[in-house]
Amino acid sequence: MKTYLPSVIKLFEYYKELGEKTFEQVSEENLFWQYNEASNNIATIVKHLSGNMISRWTDLLNSDGEKDWRNRDFEFENDIESREQMIAVWNKGWACLFDALNNLTEADLAKQIFIRNMEHTVTEAINRQLTHYAYHVGQIVFIGKMVVNEKWNSLSIPRGGSKKYNKEKFSKSKRKEHFTDNL
Repeated sequence: MKTYLPSVIKLFEYYKELGEKTFEQVSEENLFWQYNEASNNIATIVKHLSGNMISRWTDLLNSDGEKDWRNRDFEFENDIESREQMIAVWNKGWACLFDALNNLTEADLAKQIFIRNMEHTVTEAINRQLTHYAYHVGQIVFIGKMVVNEKWNSLSIPRGGSKKYNKEKFSKSKRKEHFTDNL
């Protein structure tokens, strides 16, 4: 289990970087584009992710992950006005997450904590949040691809590029590499 924390931190870093590589490709105006009234724009998803992160990771081992001061419904009201403000909100959430993870020990992983009064081990809570954030970062990337359209630079293996990618990978000797090393 001694490899779990470094591995999961690397995965969170990967999803953070996917979001940031998307922000770089999207114009400021399109950070606020939404498909319809029932959909969220990139800035709103960022606001929700940050609110969730700050609630879940603040005082992780001692208080319920759904803080009584969190206003989840407000996270879906778009009041972010600029790219800079959105990036500040994004970074605030991720800083809270990484601060909490970097202060955990392997012994903490089996401890019991609560999210909305439901018991989780710390490991289960980390996995829950990892999948939640991957889901929303995927939405951010998808919206980015829609608004950038044909000018989109792929964040993974581009269409039609699998043979070239695999040829390069198989031309090297076997080694330990994490999939996030290819960003």
